[in-house]
Amino acid sequence: MQDIATLDAAARQAGVLVVSGASSVPALSGAAADHLAQGLATVDAIDIGISPGNRTERGLSTVQAILSYCGKPLPSAHEPVFGWRGTWRHRYPAPVGARLMSPCDVPDLTLLPTRYPGTPRVRFGAGLELRLLHRGMNLMSALAKAGLVRDWSRHARWLKAVSEWLLPFGTDAGAMHVRVEGRDGGNQAQTRLWHLVAARGDGPYVPTLAAAALVRRWLEGTLPQHGALPCIGLLTLADFARETEGLAITMQDTPA
Repeated sequence: MQDIATLDAAARQAGVLVVSGASSVPALSGAAADHLAQGLATVDAIDIGISPGNRTERGLSTVQAILSYCGKPLPSAHEPVFGWRGTWRHRYPAPVGARLMSPCDVPDLTLLPTRYPGTPRVRFGAGLELRLLHRGMNLMSALAKAGLVRDWSRHARWLKAVSEWLLPFGTDAGAMHVRVEGRDGGNQAQTRLWHLVAARGDGPYVPTLAAAALVRRWLEGTLPQHGALPCIGLLTLADFARETEGLAITMQDTPA
């Protein structure tokens, strides 16, 4: 996705606008990070996470994508990071609560460090609501890292079927967070936190909000008319909020 700019000259010559990443990441996560980073002189760290409800529908292509980097090295300028290797907790607002998180590969890992002063460390985690499934992914990561399984995505079809045996358990509530740590103009440390909560099974609508917002902005004539670029800095949280009307999706800043 970060290479979309290589098509910029061709897109301008053709008179078209090409935008990649119009989804939860990096469009929504980037908009939240921009919002939280306002007024900071430097940004030291950005932490992003997404945890869907277990009863949320999952497509085969999504399962394949998640499995493709299980146990594989992820972009990191600091210590080595492997997909689904390692676990931490994040507490979301009700009705979601605490969820386990593990590292996953998203465009933000390469796009966001160069966007803010301070070249922040960026971490992204995904969390499965059922601990059984989450710990299963941790185990699969260890097997892949040890070389016992080359590519878990080849097994996506039957692994998806196994996960669907557990669909009656858990909830239909999911959430997303972005936390930004940095220093303000007075060199005072600041930590800012933003949450999105999707209830009533509306989580699958979250990845569609960016595309809807882009179309609205394009019709309003408030987007670049030509070029090729990632969906970073094109939309604000207000743009996303306009697209949540009628959905059980809420967004809010939260005390860190």
